[in-house]
Amino acid sequence: MIVRMWHGRTAAHRADDYLAFLEARAIPDYRRIDGNAGVWLLRRIEGDIAHFITMTHWTSREAIAAFAGDDIAVAKYYPEDRDFLLEFEPTVVHYEICGGEPGPLNPRA
Repeated sequence: MIVRMWHGRTAAHRADDYLAFLEARAIPDYRRIDGNAGVWLLRRIEGDIAHFITMTHWTSREAIAAFAGDDIAVAKYYPEDRDFLLEFEPTVVHYEICGGEPGPLNPRA
């Protein structure tokens, strides 16, 4: 399993709008690819900047390439990102999942 992580920054006052865009446009785009095993959106607001991490899980590098293109290190952007992002980071990072164990979302349940 491989994790693909992308980072982007928006103005904090646009954070909710950008999150709504990601949920409506990006998540379905990831999920349509065979080999996508999940999508998580992370957000941290620091003053007037909102940081977003998109963390996707994939079964193989080939599955990532079906989403991102042959050079899987290159970040994929949507035309609408121009309305939100403060800059366009050119690359993403990938990590192999090499240990751990899934747990319940609510450990008290």
